Amino acid sequence: MSRAKTTLFVAAAFLALGAAPGFAQSTTKAVPPQNAMKLSQIVAQVEQRDHFNYIGEIDWSREGYYEITYYTTDKAKVELKVNPVSGKPE
Repeated sequence: MSRAKTTLFVAAAFLALGAAPGFAQSTTKAVPPQNAMKLSQIVAQVEQRDHFNYIGEIDWSREGYYEITYYTTDKAKVELKVNPVSGKPE
């Protein structure tokens, strides 16, 4: 293979590999939006709920909300989907 063809092949490979992650990122909501509430504010709201005991887990969903699992004083498990902008359960 000539040097020009090799350079062209390498350039095409880099472009192809570089384009795939950009496409994947544009189709998912990997991070909260810029106008989202601070996570600490959302946690503070959850902690104020009746019979709250402790938070077991917080995850970010690719669908665009926080998944919060907490437990009550009577050991009940509560799972919430919280809007990151409003801070309210969906």
